[in-house]
Amino acid sequence: MKNNEQKGPKKALLFRRDPTLFCALTIIWLCFALFIFFPIIKLLLAAFFKDGKLSVDMLKKNYLSKNTLKSLWNSLYLAVFVAVLGTALGYILALFVNRTNMPKWLKVIINAITMLPLISPPFTSSISLSMALGPNGTLLKLLNVQNFNIYGFTGTLIAETLTYFPVSYMVISSILNTMSSSLDDAALSLGAENSRILRTVTLPLSMPAVANSFLLLFGSSLADFATPLILGSHTFPVLPTQAYLQITGKFDINGGSALSLLLLIPAVLVFFFQQFLIGKKNYVTVSGKSGHQSVFSPLPVGVKVLCYAVSIAVLSFVVYLYYIILKGSLVKVWGINENITLDHYAYVFKRGKKAISDTLKIAALSTVIGGVLGVVIGYIVQRKDFPLKRFLDFSAMLNYALPGTVVGIAYIIAFNKKPIVLTGTLTILVAAYVFRYYATGIRSVMASLEQIDSSIEEASESLGAGSVRTFMKVTIPLIIPAVLTGMRYLFIHSMTAISATIFLVSARWTLLTTRILESMTELQFPQACAFSIVLIVFVFIADALIGLAMNLYTKQFSSNAEKKR
Repeated sequence: MKNNEQKGPKKALLFRRDPTLFCALTIIWLCFALFIFFPIIKLLLAAFFKDGKLSVDMLKKNYLSKNTLKSLWNSLYLAVFVAVLGTALGYILALFVNRTNMPKWLKVIINAITMLPLISPPFTSSISLSMALGPNGTLLKLLNVQNFNIYGFTGTLIAETLTYFPVSYMVISSILNTMSSSLDDAALSLGAENSRILRTVTLPLSMPAVANSFLLLFGSSLADFATPLILGSHTFPVLPTQAYLQITGKFDINGGSALSLLLLIPAVLVFFFQQFLIGKKNYVTVSGKSGHQSVFSPLPVGVKVLCYAVSIAVLSFVVYLYYIILKGSLVKVWGINENITLDHYAYVFKRGKKAISDTLKIAALSTVIGGVLGVVIGYIVQRKDFPLKRFLDFSAMLNYALPGTVVGIAYIIAFNKKPIVLTGTLTILVAAYVFRYYATGIRSVMASLEQIDSSIEEASESLGAGSVRTFMKVTIPLIIPAVLTGMRYLFIHSMTAISATIFLVSARWTLLTTRILESMTELQFPQACAFSIVLIVFVFIADALIGLAMNLYTKQFSSNAEKKR
C-alpha cells in the first residue's frame, strides 16, 4: 500500500508539472484506442468467435484447408524471392550510382527513373507487364516469343520486384554514401586490391542495409494485394487476395478475418527484427571526416561491367514499361487500332473527376493530420519521460507493421456497426492512411531530435519561454526537413496505396487507385493507363514541390546560421 501511495503522487506530480504533455497524451491514447486497438480487437473476435463463442469448426475450416495452406506457402516463398531479387538489383544499382564516375546530371536522371515505381500505384507494373508480355504483348512480338505465360508466379514475381527494388536502392545508397573513403585509403596503403576492398570493407559495412532491405521487401511483398490479384490469377493464390475475395466475393467476414490474421505472424516478426537492426545501427558509426575527402577505390572490372549491364537493362526496362503506360493511354484500342487519341484522358477527367477530387482531398487532409501527429508523437517519445513510453512508441508503429489487408478488414469490421459507424465516410479513409503511414514521420522526427542537443530547448525555457513556445519557436524550425520527409512519404502513399482502403471506399468517397483496379478487372487497359498517368503526374508534381520546399528551407537555414556567425 505504501508503495502504491508513493507512486501515485509521483505520477500525479509529473502531469501537474507538464499539463500540456498530459493533454497531448490523453488525445493520443484516445486516438490509438479508437483507430488502432479497437479494430484489432474486433478483428480477433471475428476470426475466432462465432455468436460470442469460440468456434473450433471455424478455425479448422479457415486454417487447415488446402487452399489456405497453399496461399500461405505461396505468400511466403513469393516474398522471399522478391526480397532476394529486389535487394540484389538495389545493391547493384546503388554500386553503379555511388561507386562509379558518373556526372551529377546522369545521377539525377537515374534517381528519377528509379523513383517512378515508388510514386506509382502498386499495380502499375502489372498493367504494363500485361500489355508487354501478356497475350499479343508488344515485347513478345518484338522478340518473336511464343507460348510465354506472364500470369501466375512468374509475372507476380517480376512485377513486385520491379515495384519494390527502388526501396532497396534507397536504403543501400544511404549506407554507401555515409561510408568514409579513408577506409579504402587505409586498405590500399596495406596493399589490398580493389576486389579485396569490395569484399572485406564495402560489403561487410553495408550488410545492415542489405538485411534491412531484405526485411522491407519481404514485408512489402507479403502485404501486396493488387499485383497478385491482377497477375496471380487462379493458379497462384496468396493470402491477401484470398482474404479480399473471401469478404467481397463470398461475403464471409469471419473467414476473411481469419485469413488476414495469418499474415500477422511473419509481418510482426519482420517488423521487430527490422527494429532490432535499426537499433543496432545507432551504435555503429563510420566516421573519418578530414579536411580532404579522397575518392573511393574503383570497383573491380568484372563487378563494374556487371553493374553497368544490369543497371542499364533494369532502367531501360522500367522506362519501357512506363512508355507502354503512356502509349496505352494515347491509342484508341491497344494492339488493334493504335491511332493517337485523347479520348481516354477526356474519360478520366469527365467520369473520373470525382475520384481525382476525392483522392487529392483525402491525401492532403491525411498529410496534414499525419504530419502534425508525427511531430507531436516523435517529440514526446524522444524528449519526454512518462509512464508507458515504450508501449506508446510500439502502438504508434503497430498499423505500419501490419499488412494493409489486415488493417482494411479490421476497419470494416470495427466501424460497420453500432456503436461507431464510419463506413463510407471521409473519416475512416483519412484514419486508415494517417495511422498506417505517419510512422515514417515519427521516425524522421525522432532521428532528427537525436542530433539536436536538448540544452538548446532547456536554454529557451530558462529564459522564460514556456514548453509550447519553445517547441514552436525552437524545436520545430530545427526539425522542419524531417517533418517534410514524413509528410512527403505520407502524401505519396495516400495517393497510391490501395490494400487497406479497397475495403473502405464507397459511392460517397472513391479513389484513383480503385478506379484503376476497376478498369483493369474490366479489361479497359487504355482507361487504366490514362488514370495511372494522371495519378503519377499529380504525385510527381507534389513530390517535387515538397522536395523544393525542403531544399529552400535548408538553404535559408544555412544562410541564417552563417549570418549569426
